[in-house]
Amino acid sequence: MAVVSVLTLSSSGEAQARPVTLEAVSQDSAPGNLTDLRREAERSSQALAEATKALEQRQATLAKADSELKKKLDQFRTATAELSKVRKPLADLVQSLYQTPQGGDMAPFLSGASDTSSLRALSDMTYLVSGRDEILADVGRLYQEQQRLAAEAQDLRATKLLVEAQLNLEIDTLRKRSAAVVKSLSQALVKLGVRVNQGGRSGAACDPTRVGSAAQYPNGLLPKSVLCPLQQPGRELRADAAIAFVAMNEAYRKRFGKPMCVTDSYRSLAQQQSIFYRRPGFAAVPGRSNHGLGLAVDLCGGVDVFRSLQFNWVEANGKQFGWIHPDWAYHSPFEPWHWEYDPELGSLL
Repeated sequence: MAVVSVLTLSSSGEAQARPVTLEAVSQDSAPGNLTDLRREAERSSQALAEATKALEQRQATLAKADSELKKKLDQFRTATAELSKVRKPLADLVQSLYQTPQGGDMAPFLSGASDTSSLRALSDMTYLVSGRDEILADVGRLYQEQQRLAAEAQDLRATKLLVEAQLNLEIDTLRKRSAAVVKSLSQALVKLGVRVNQGGRSGAACDPTRVGSAAQYPNGLLPKSVLCPLQQPGRELRADAAIAFVAMNEAYRKRFGKPMCVTDSYRSLAQQQSIFYRRPGFAAVPGRSNHGLGLAVDLCGGVDVFRSLQFNWVEANGKQFGWIHPDWAYHSPFEPWHWEYDPELGSLL
């Protein structure tokens, strides 16, 4: 088991370490461990999605904070310029008096006279010097504030880079882990006789973490790229349903000494239409069948005989793999051969 420490930001903006635990991936998983492998692959995929989302949220939050700081710096620069502009006449006058003390209203005072005009001049000089000192003090305060904000912005940028680096490392680790789990799952399926690359499709068709892409297609119009082959030639289902069926098939084989007999699995829209018109009352309206979603099979070999030993076994054990005999199939229409995969039930296994 490995632990990765990922930096996150608290509400106050401080960086904090968040430990992420990663379970080791077995490269030689037993073929009968398909349910565990599927569950581990799904957990890896979910963790990867959450880490990616966290990175995107962190980037958005930091970008907003960075923008606010830049705005503040711009405001302070504008305020400094405005202050200088307003007080420039006073500063210029003080500078002029220092450069030409013999001229202007300050001449009596600067020449040593002590009459009323000299006292007035002294008062004016004191006022001007005070004004100049205020200008310098204000500018100094603004400069210090600018320096503080600039340092804060720099720290934020540094933290942003560090957080992004840590999150990218986590995402890369999770991506490799997810790929390793899916590879182990594919190898386990191949050992059990599933030709994951059958029909020129890639092994991704049996990747349970990509079932969301299958849900994007209309009923009966799923492409080969999202349909995983079964051990039974010519039969295929959506990845999660296929993996669960293969696991159930192995349990069935151990019990009865032979694999399950399958007469039908995924049905295209054209096949649904054909069956609907050939067997009225025994097929769903085209485009509404679970066969068209790659989530249903029709079984034979004894399972199709109500209350046979084989039927009872699948009924009693199917739920352990996410497979059920729907309520309607018990009576309306009566179809003991029809079984469906329940994704919600399967996700709990």
